[in-house]
Amino acid sequence: MFRLYGSAFSNYSNKVKLTLLEKGIAFEEIATGPSQEADFLARCPTGKVPYFEVDGTRFCESQAALEYLEERYPEVALLPKDLLARAKVRELIQILEQDVELVARRLLPHALFGAPVADGVKDEVARQLDRGVQAFGRVARFSPYLAGEMFTLADCAAAVHFPLISRITDKVYGRDWFAGLPVATYLEHMKQRPAYARVLADMAAARAARG
Repeated sequence: MFRLYGSAFSNYSNKVKLTLLEKGIAFEEIATGPSQEADFLARCPTGKVPYFEVDGTRFCESQAALEYLEERYPEVALLPKDLLARAKVRELIQILEQDVELVARRLLPHALFGAPVADGVKDEVARQLDRGVQAFGRVARFSPYLAGEMFTLADCAAAVHFPLISRITDKVYGRDWFAGLPVATYLEHMKQRPAYARVLADMAAARAARG
């Protein structure tokens, strides 16, 4: 049994959850938050969520989980057969996460909780977001999925990262950094997929339960 330790509010948890649902893999979801306590670090060395357990072995990092699931359960393939096409999917994920999501994440405490942030940091993030989103736009195809006609692991990542990035940039800067890309249309298309609809529903339920 694949165990997912994470949060319905974590886009990285939901990235793995969406992959599990798309592949039709049975899994157990255990709600937990990050911690730097010793007992938590013994289970997850980074102290972050998500982390995972399979047959008594624990590991972390969402991309490692996606690669494991693709290799362990190849029946529903979320990577193309062609090696170069597979590399392009991984390229999409890395640019989106490294050059856009992690950049925007610097402003997450400010956007969601009102934590102070220096104007210099906001300016630096804006410059980095410009470069990152432009780079992503050069490789994303949106036809209708990010890598083309096939739904891939890149879509499992993008579908949960896009809304958070847009929320952060709209809150901090008053504009959606993806406005120049067909992200809104893409997400509407994604909502037709039962797995993504389930992820969104679970997020809404968790939000309602939290009040």
